[in-house]
Amino acid sequence: MLDYKKVNNLTGWLVFLFATTVYILTVEQTASFWDPGEFIAVSYKLQVPHPPGAPFFLLIYRMFGFLAFGDGLQVAYWMNVGSALFSGFTILFLFWSITLFGRKLSSIQKGQESKGQTITLMGAGIIGSLVYTFTDSFWFSAVEAEVYAMSSFFTAIVIWAFLKWDVIEDPRDENRWMIFIAYLVGLSIGIHLLNLVTLPALALVYYFKKYSNPNLKGGIIALVLGGIALIIINNIIIPGLPSLAGSIEIFFVNSIGLPFGSGIVVFSALFLGSLIYGLLYSIKKEKVILNTILVSLTFILIGYGSYAMIVIRANQDPVINENAPKDIISYVSYLKREQYGYRPLLHGQYFDAELVDQKEGAPIYLKGKEKYDIVDYSTTNIYDPERTTILPRIYSTQDRHKQIYRSKLGLREGEKPTFSDNIYFMLSHQLGHMYWRYFMWNFSGRESDFSDAPWLGISDFFSDFFPDYIKENKAHNNYLMLPLILGLIGLIFQAKNDPKSFYITAMLFLMMGVVLVLYLNSPPVEPRERDYIYVGSFYAFAIWIGIGVMALAHWIAKLNKNMAIAGIIATLFAFPIPVLMASQNWDDHNRQGRFFSVDSARNFLASCAPNAILFTGGDNDTFPLWYVQEVEGFRTDVRVVVLSYFDTDWYVEQMTRPVNESAALPFSLDYKNFKKGTNDVLYVVEKEGLDAISANEYLKLVRNESALLKLQTSGRSTYNMVPSRNLILDVNVQNVFNQGLIPDGMETLMTEQINMRVKGNYLTKGNLMLIDLITTNNWERPIYFNNTSLATIGIDIEDYVVMEGLTYRLLPVRKPQGLRNELINTDLAFSNIMEKFAFRGMDDPGNYFDDEFRRFASNHRSAMNSVAIGLLDEDDLDRAAEILKYSLKVMPDKAIPYDLASGQSVPLLFEVGEDDLALDIIDKISHKSVQMLDFYSKTNRDYDREAMISIEMLKFFIPLLDERGYKEESEKLKMELEKILGPGSAGGGLLDRR
Repeated sequence: MLDYKKVNNLTGWLVFLFATTVYILTVEQTASFWDPGEFIAVSYKLQVPHPPGAPFFLLIYRMFGFLAFGDGLQVAYWMNVGSALFSGFTILFLFWSITLFGRKLSSIQKGQESKGQTITLMGAGIIGSLVYTFTDSFWFSAVEAEVYAMSSFFTAIVIWAFLKWDVIEDPRDENRWMIFIAYLVGLSIGIHLLNLVTLPALALVYYFKKYSNPNLKGGIIALVLGGIALIIINNIIIPGLPSLAGSIEIFFVNSIGLPFGSGIVVFSALFLGSLIYGLLYSIKKEKVILNTILVSLTFILIGYGSYAMIVIRANQDPVINENAPKDIISYVSYLKREQYGYRPLLHGQYFDAELVDQKEGAPIYLKGKEKYDIVDYSTTNIYDPERTTILPRIYSTQDRHKQIYRSKLGLREGEKPTFSDNIYFMLSHQLGHMYWRYFMWNFSGRESDFSDAPWLGISDFFSDFFPDYIKENKAHNNYLMLPLILGLIGLIFQAKNDPKSFYITAMLFLMMGVVLVLYLNSPPVEPRERDYIYVGSFYAFAIWIGIGVMALAHWIAKLNKNMAIAGIIATLFAFPIPVLMASQNWDDHNRQGRFFSVDSARNFLASCAPNAILFTGGDNDTFPLWYVQEVEGFRTDVRVVVLSYFDTDWYVEQMTRPVNESAALPFSLDYKNFKKGTNDVLYVVEKEGLDAISANEYLKLVRNESALLKLQTSGRSTYNMVPSRNLILDVNVQNVFNQGLIPDGMETLMTEQINMRVKGNYLTKGNLMLIDLITTNNWERPIYFNNTSLATIGIDIEDYVVMEGLTYRLLPVRKPQGLRNELINTDLAFSNIMEKFAFRGMDDPGNYFDDEFRRFASNHRSAMNSVAIGLLDEDDLDRAAEILKYSLKVMPDKAIPYDLASGQSVPLLFEVGEDDLALDIIDKISHKSVQMLDFYSKTNRDYDREAMISIEMLKFFIPLLDERGYKEESEKLKMELEKILGPGSAGGGLLDRR
């Protein structure tokens, strides 16, 4: 007879070893795009990340960073290995959870496991855990230093711990396990809050064990109590206790006049004293349940205590100190993620609702010199009550979101959405597109890694219908729906044979999937695919996949009457499923050889002069730059300024301090001019007869809080206004020229005035501070913008920037009208790109480059095109040809498929005499474009941005080929285009097609 405990433990650890090995073999070797760059940087120096923070994650990953032994280039790798390790442990506890569910389903008592039952349970655990090992979404998070891998581990171990608690009979041991679970929940708060979503489901575990005759009413009560526990932790303990402490602190300091911190001391004494008294009382009166609750609360708070690191480190003013939560007031704002705004959940407006009023709410405090000052009041938008609804799903009033809502719902401009439209959007987009599509990606298949890619089914596997660019996409994965089918078998088998466990698994599946979707209430478009949020739901489905193996074994045993043989056959029969998933997913999850997320950041910094100031957008424009500066120590003389953060007082204040090798930024405005609640928005109110105003004079008025700028509102607030849209900066041209700042050949373009024209109807605080920086800097430090920040700032200065690689330098020169390109310092840009830029691994077709890599590659290609145009304008054909060919060499089509920027290089290649290269690009882009349009036409897909670009590229190539004498190729391309789009489609503008 097999020793079940030993076999279960050994098999689980073997699965762990296998999964961990897979993840380490495919782990990212540096900082990935998106949040890992930020998390690695803040973990390395224990800094403060974006709200609501992840302090326990930072502490643990800091230890993984020690394994680099001081080699900054290896820090990211070892932190990524940390995620691989935690992901391996997640698979381990999934295995043990499946076997625990399986034991209960088979009603196996401890020590009474037969050989056949043991083999079947091991097979179920192996298949279920290996399928999850190779799922698309979990594998994605398993190989990068993000919070989701560690969060998944805590979710898995809490579920396993509850299942272990369920089989314990000694009440004392039960309480110990309950306290252990509470501690795990507390620790998980310092990572991610996904763990809390499991509590309603786990309340069912408690109910089914403690009540021998469960019923529907009792189950609902258990779920409600679990939900209350979730609310207590998520809404009361996490932000509520600090909020209460903050209120007491304000009272003690502002009303009684005690020093800062006195309220915190009193609150802490009262709270801890009450908790200790409650514990002693429960012991004295032998109230076991009360004692267990209070001890569990204590351990939750101990785990939650990791957040002390956030406040401690924020007060040390590290380089990355987002929101600067130094005191109780700013800490509460940080925890509540107030900077991200509000999404209505149960009641709110339709997107077309008119704002009829704003209700002034509670005061907003800021720590002053002697007390907490009221700097503003919270406001609540009041919308037309006729245009509000319960369960609002189409709520965003942003213009772009309105357009998407109308497009998805088929509403004409001016047509009012109804409640049925609201529900349709919830079902079709939020649940259908943003959850079930992701679910099917993981258990059925995924068409590609292109934006909004659909899922694949069985028929798609045998179809040759897909164009080459989809079939060749490494993320084109099809599992023949086999994981889905096996999971559905397990779902039905568990529901029939063990309904109690089925309800638990189903609640885990729904709470971490459907319910989470409804709670998040996502806008109509996200910056990227969000499938990684729902891995907990996919984890629950993997349990059903494991139980599906038990179902197969059960049916086989009915035929051969031998459970051991049936278990082996069922396992072998299901084993091709994880093998298929591994073979399909390996190439698009193997991140070896990818460095461009970091190299592109280095290239941005390498484009800047010494001691520069570089404005960037968010996320991928910034986080990799933080990583290379903070971890690898590259170009720390450059001050990176995140444009969106520049609208906050805490960030501007940080810019007034020196950092690393970068001096403080020069501002003329004082803290009182940019503190929270002051100059957040400055409306343009153009005065009659005032066409322009000196930027210097305007800043003086702002600095002196002049009454000339005051604009009274209906409430108690006053705003400063901008009396003219044109803010003029006078330039000492001779002084600038003597400093050697003007590139050769641009002397005639020098201007004595720069017009910083306001684009919209108002300036934000960040734009005001940008105007102040430009004015006060007086050309002493180089000021640069990347393409994102240049396009999004609220002032129009595009005519006064000069490209020097990937960045645009602000200079007192003006772009002449009619110039076909931006102003370019060709010598400097050429040398930066050819000598300083890195493109490691971008020429290797074996590497996997997803959509974000392709976007950054396109940016680099576009930059090289611009430099080539500049060189051609200077009749420098040799260097123009050199940089164009260099672009094709470091980013060839075989590794990074040609894109719009590649197509734009075609006339340049013709111009430098490289006809063969130009024709090759045309051939490859045309082949892809024709296939794409034909595919869209046959599948009746709406033309998206990529399809429209394909149409325009074909229409661009046809006359170009004709002009260059390639009439046969031109005519052929024209015929192919008209065959798809109809006669005459090769000319004219964009086609109007939904």
